[in-house]
Amino acid sequence: MLTRRHLIATGVALSALPLLRGQSAQAAASQPSGAVGFDMPAGACDCHVHVHPADYPMFEKRTYTPELASTEELEAMLAALGLDRVVIVTPSIYGPDNSATLSGIHALGDRARGVAVIDAATTAREMNELAAAGIRGVRLNLSTGGVNDPDRARTMIGETLAQIEAQDWHLQLNTNLAMIAALKDFLADQPRTLVFDHYGGAQPKGEPLPGFDALVELAGSGKAYVKLSLKGGHRDDLSVFDPLANELIAANADRMLWGTNWPHPDAAPPPGGGAMDLSPLHQVDDGRVLNQLAVWAPDAGLRQKILVDNPARLYGFGAA
Repeated sequence: MLTRRHLIATGVALSALPLLRGQSAQAAASQPSGAVGFDMPAGACDCHVHVHPADYPMFEKRTYTPELASTEELEAMLAALGLDRVVIVTPSIYGPDNSATLSGIHALGDRARGVAVIDAATTAREMNELAAAGIRGVRLNLSTGGVNDPDRARTMIGETLAQIEAQDWHLQLNTNLAMIAALKDFLADQPRTLVFDHYGGAQPKGEPLPGFDALVELAGSGKAYVKLSLKGGHRDDLSVFDPLANELIAANADRMLWGTNWPHPDAAPPPGGGAMDLSPLHQVDDGRVLNQLAVWAPDAGLRQKILVDNPARLYGFGAA
């Protein structure tokens, strides 16, 4: 197990969160209430979740402090949706400490894989340990880090790729469409497979989205996977994502992934609060959200690709 380097719980100490949860009667992490309206294929995978278990201190430079979300709650959510597999992604609240993610992978066993966060101090030995524990990629969270300068992003991406050269890992990017468009040619030339979170950060509002064509092109070429997952609280009208999902799936169904983004953190301080103030999780019916996949991929064979085959290929799961 990797040590928790550079991490100190400040502000709302994580050890105090269970008490705060009880004192303020905060809700547990959301669970699905809607039934899944299609037959779930064996080996179906939620490709984007986080865990915030007790007793894992958060990064002192974090930008928000979410409520707890345990591995047991994650297991309940997966069972409710009929999902066999899961990919746990280290959120920015832990900095380069992947201990919470590793605890979830360990608890779930071979049905789980992970995506880690590293920094310049992460050693080759630590990365070998991460790989042995089930980590299959590394994430650069440009959005939460406030990185909007393409030159800085190029430098960060280049440094990260050089650091993971000895690992068989993909590079996952949490960014926005403007950055993807600015970096498209640079990204297309990189030696590693790319994965974009949350539709590449797209926020549809009923009009054309500048930069979305760059995301579609990278997926269509086979260079990048795209997670059909929604960031933050989910809209009442999920149909606004229909044109985006349809275009991406049509471009390359073999590069589409699906994820809940459970436990649906609000990656910002609460109104009037600061980074150390507790930010409630969004309460989302993931059954309703998953049913939208049947709108985007009405054919069972297409859903098999998105839910089973593509995750198995990317994350190294065995046969279902």
